[in-house]
Amino acid sequence: MSGEHLQIGEVAARTELPLRTIRSYEDAGLVVPSARSQGGFPLYTDADVARLMVIRRMRPLGFSLDETRDLLNAVDRLEAAESDPDFPAAERHRLIARVRRYEEAAETRMEELRAGLAKAEDFATSLRTRRQRAESLA
Repeated sequence: MSGEHLQIGEVAARTELPLRTIRSYEDAGLVVPSARSQGGFPLYTDADVARLMVIRRMRPLGFSLDETRDLLNAVDRLEAAESDPDFPAAERHRLIARVRRYEEAAETRMEELRAGLAKAEDFATSLRTRRQRAESLA
């Protein structure tokens, strides 16, 4: 599929994001369509879709748009550094450390979500037990 341009509806279907959300990410500068149609409509590449998927995965973990922008910037710069033999090693290490902090934050937030889910499951189980007890007495 590389090299092919996708319309926003196709991108929405692939990413399971509403059109309005994709447009808001464009407005926030998180994703920039790679091209425009003759009619001026945005066109996206697989790389744009991959970028939207990163954004989509960050949102349930509670990362803000600024945090998302910061991580995407670090990842973009690291990718650019891969093809630049003169990229400063110290800067590469700073970028890697920044990505690592987001990785650690994601791990922490996932643990918090798992703990919350366990509490919700306990609650649902207690409700089921109460309902079943009440039904057995009816």
